[in-house]
Amino acid sequence: MLFTPGSTAYLYFFRKKEETLPIEDRWWGSGQKPDSEEDATIHPFKVETTDEELNDLFRRLDQARFTEPLEDSCFCYGINSVYLRKVVSYWRNQFNWKKQVEVLNKFPQFKTKIDGACVHFLHVKPPHLPEGHSAKPLLMVHGWPGSFYEFYKVIPLLTDPAGHGLSDEHIFEVICPSIPGYGFSEAPHKKGFDSVCAASIFYKLMLRLGFHEFYAQGGDWGWLIGTNLAQIAPNHVKGLHLNLVSVLNMRFTQLLSILLGRYFPGLFGFQKEDVKRMFPFLKKGLYKMLMESGYAHIQATKPDTVGCGLNDSPVGLAAYILEKFSTWTDPEYRKLEDGGLERKYTLDDLLTNVMIYWVSGCMISAMRFYKENIGKGIGTQKHAKLPVRVPTGVASFPNEVMHTPRSWAQKKYTNIITFNFMPQGGHFAAFEEPELMAADIQQFVGKVEREECWREMRK
Repeated sequence: MLFTPGSTAYLYFFRKKEETLPIEDRWWGSGQKPDSEEDATIHPFKVETTDEELNDLFRRLDQARFTEPLEDSCFCYGINSVYLRKVVSYWRNQFNWKKQVEVLNKFPQFKTKIDGACVHFLHVKPPHLPEGHSAKPLLMVHGWPGSFYEFYKVIPLLTDPAGHGLSDEHIFEVICPSIPGYGFSEAPHKKGFDSVCAASIFYKLMLRLGFHEFYAQGGDWGWLIGTNLAQIAPNHVKGLHLNLVSVLNMRFTQLLSILLGRYFPGLFGFQKEDVKRMFPFLKKGLYKMLMESGYAHIQATKPDTVGCGLNDSPVGLAAYILEKFSTWTDPEYRKLEDGGLERKYTLDDLLTNVMIYWVSGCMISAMRFYKENIGKGIGTQKHAKLPVRVPTGVASFPNEVMHTPRSWAQKKYTNIITFNFMPQGGHFAAFEEPELMAADIQQFVGKVEREECWREMRK
């Protein structure tokens, strides 16, 4: 292509603007936005509990009603109530929520008001920095039905790698917010709070903390929020690391690769591992997605209806959440009577995540996030049509709900510099495989820093 002075000016002034997602500046608080300037104070926060809260929980657990499962059904019909009884018994008689509150409070937590919503976040600084080192800010974003607690095992590996036998070449300062409507972040009071709105709030949070250049990481909704953040502020996001990638707009070549990729993988840029994970596509793609997306249809249409029951019943809430931690960790766990839940997690860890939803009463507002995003139409919003130009790293875990090959991902993420097939793990990667996750983040950031990829992008 011949670049004339006129065409160069057009590309600079118009194409660059076209590829940047506008930041959302809306008011999510109750009522009308006040005329006065919003208080930007950052307040320390600690999780607390009371005997009254626990007594109410115990009363509800004691009054739980169970339905006997079908014979030999395991987890194929959802959570198995025989195993659920065991979980409830442990929850009622052995689980120590007060002790887990202490665990939650081991990392510094804060709250601050942004666009009318009180945002909760962890801010974990390195315990010590070697001479000549500076900590790299890293924003880590959770998804559903997880929480900020998903990152508790990986955070020490990132903020204190040397203390855990890892290289201290790259040391991170981790900021881990709760999505508004999740955990201890205030729920939006108005309709329309989607991933772009969440990304806008987290961008403002990072600026408020004094970070004008930072890395972002996410899976599940964290994938989309991180993607939107990179589209909003490409000159501030030095790199985007994802453990889930989804393509919202399928092109003809991608559709064709579904039909022919198994037989001509090289023609479509597929590797052997792609073929293994994707084909036969009816079984591993379409059928698998239909089997695992029922919850999303409910939450994208009438979240408040089912949410009322989950918010009122701790046993129902646990059943709804724990079934996802079974199947999304490994689909083969459906064939086990205990759902394989304790193969990768402890009951203390699983119930701590459930308790974050229970004590905050956030399940309905968390489910609404599906309606605000999917309810608008998949692939119809502006962010779905814009590329991501920031350096991107992908950790592709074998048991993720859906596999996206690099050749598909790079149509959206045009600057993928690392794409690694992980040896094991599923959807809740940081929770399940913190060592693998930390190592992949370290590798990605190392490559970005060595090659100064972000500088090239900003030219």
